[in-house]
Amino acid sequence: MTIVCGADGCRDGWVVVWHATAEQRLWWEVRPTLTSTLEARPTAEVIGIDSPIGLVDRGARECDLEARRRLGFPRSSSVFPAPIRPLLDADSYAAASAIRQSVEGKSVSVQAWGIVARVRAVDELMRFDPGLSDVVREIHPELCFMQMNDGEPLVAGKRYPEGRRERADILRRHFGAVVDEALASKPAGCGADDLLDAFAVVWTAARIANGEAITIPDSPPRDRFGLRMEMVI
Repeated sequence: MTIVCGADGCRDGWVVVWHATAEQRLWWEVRPTLTSTLEARPTAEVIGIDSPIGLVDRGARECDLEARRRLGFPRSSSVFPAPIRPLLDADSYAAASAIRQSVEGKSVSVQAWGIVARVRAVDELMRFDPGLSDVVREIHPELCFMQMNDGEPLVAGKRYPEGRRERADILRRHFGAVVDEALASKPAGCGADDLLDAFAVVWTAARIANGEAITIPDSPPRDRFGLRMEMVI
């Protein structure tokens, strides 16, 4: 039995959608950490996460730039620039801004600082166990939705009612009524948009398991710790 999962960051940790692909059975929950997701049983063959894996020391990752190009305006704004690796040493927004000023002559956006703690936790986990690179893959939900939507970027943002309806409609084409069941029984600690994103990520995780997925860029570079800098679709 092949099981894959898609995880999206949420208020209380990660909202995770599990998919037993042969049985077309899905279930969902909130888990506090990525480690707890990895330790869950039954074990997932592929775990897709909406978080940067692999970081540059300065500048921008090629996959972030390509993702924004593909999504176009205004959906490109959903791709937050991955923090440069030196920012993982910061313990405050002020410290992060000082580090980036010294490296790149720029300040740090509030959005970028907001994901540093999560990125740091993922990075530490991935560097501790290099074998995880074959299991845990970076997947951006907006790219998944565009792929599911015949290559067309979505119109509305996910935090707006019309955006949630648009995403739910696309997911129903691929998963059916279970999407409504999930929304009706949404776990505490996550938003409806988080749950819909996790469904999009698990769709791509199944494509990885089936050998159907593609990566951007086509030949992903690796950071100085050997982690791939890619997004999978």
